[in-house]
Amino acid sequence: MRLVEQNFYKNYGKAVLFVLLLWQVLAWLAANPGLPGPIPAIKEFIGSWWPELARHTLISAYRVLLSLLLSLATAVPLGLWIGRCSRLDSLLGPVAYLLYPVPKVALLPVIMLLLGIGEGSKVALIFLVIFFQILVTTRDAARKIPEQLLLSVRSLGAGSWELYRQVIIPACLPEIFTASRISLGSAISVLFLSETVAGRSGLGYYILDGMLRAEYGVMFAGILAISFLGLILYALLDILEIFLCPWRYI
Repeated sequence: MRLVEQNFYKNYGKAVLFVLLLWQVLAWLAANPGLPGPIPAIKEFIGSWWPELARHTLISAYRVLLSLLLSLATAVPLGLWIGRCSRLDSLLGPVAYLLYPVPKVALLPVIMLLLGIGEGSKVALIFLVIFFQILVTTRDAARKIPEQLLLSVRSLGAGSWELYRQVIIPACLPEIFTASRISLGSAISVLFLSETVAGRSGLGYYILDGMLRAEYGVMFAGILAISFLGLILYALLDILEIFLCPWRYI
């Protein structure tokens, strides 16, 4: 396990170094003030971090985490239930497939009319986008569990709750973490959009404001902040998976 954790941190370090080198090469090739190199952007990031950039980063982190937690708390139990109940699956499965492809971003005007332009509309939009990603993945993972495995555990006297706790949930956890990673990327993308529409806070607003004022260092400081926010959240998911699914790293 310790070796896995060491490789984990080492790989993230290599990834950051590779991106910075690629960024510098692109800045040299572009030779445009709209694409400064990593060193000026990092200097601007450090200089503007406290308190302004930190405040916007914390606001965006709160919106993403709240949306992800709400989606996991609702989509995972429902997906497990649908995946293990054929009657419910025949009823709600087609509904999920019908609603899943609908572009939720197009509903932003409706959400803003119903919930206003505050926190509720931003969290609701992100929630709608990632809820179905987690739901469909969890439901498919629950359906793939071999029936013979469940029957063997039932024969040992396990009830419904023990069956979920000992077999179904552990079997679906890797797929749930995969769905969470995919959903996190979608959440950050939708976050940027929601914060640029009638917003006055968050990293999306901060980046757009820097672009409109032609302060490209400020703009890239915001881009760095949103990139590091995603990196930290992905790293937290990976660490959580190492502890909750240790059998995958033996």
